[in-house]
Amino acid sequence: MTGPTRPDGVRPVVALALATVSFVALLIAGLGMLSLALDQDVIAVRGLGQVPGILGTALAVAAFAAALWAAIRRRPTYLGALGCAVAAFLAYVAGVWLGAAFSGADLGAAAAAAGGVAASGFGVVVAAAGLVAGWGGVALVRTRSDRPRWPWEDPFDE
Repeated sequence: MTGPTRPDGVRPVVALALATVSFVALLIAGLGMLSLALDQDVIAVRGLGQVPGILGTALAVAAFAAALWAAIRRRPTYLGALGCAVAAFLAYVAGVWLGAAFSGADLGAAAAAAGGVAASGFGVVVAAAGLVAGWGGVALVRTRSDRPRWPWEDPFDE
């Protein structure tokens, strides 16, 4: 009779999907709650519309997913979560700048919008969401856990 086998854990593709959805949820909730608490817009430059925020979020999600995939594809380490945070932050700031520039604002207004996000608590929220969701994605792959079981479900306990 052989002993219990070690579970395979969560596949990297599934962990990537779950962590990316978690990142989006944390990003939107975090930015919304901080905006509410500070009574301040995420992008404080007036007249830019919604394009900078949408493009910033889209690029941050793409950068987060790419960084997390690179971190969990072969040998997942928790240090990869730090890369997810940095990638999400830089992509969000770049997306705000690009979105402002594409929406017709001059380069000064685009730089002010991106710099305002980067130098405020909103940038910290983006990085923190990337760090937490990235850590969760790495943990899903690394821990090699299995679903919870009741004591009577264990086939090796007779």
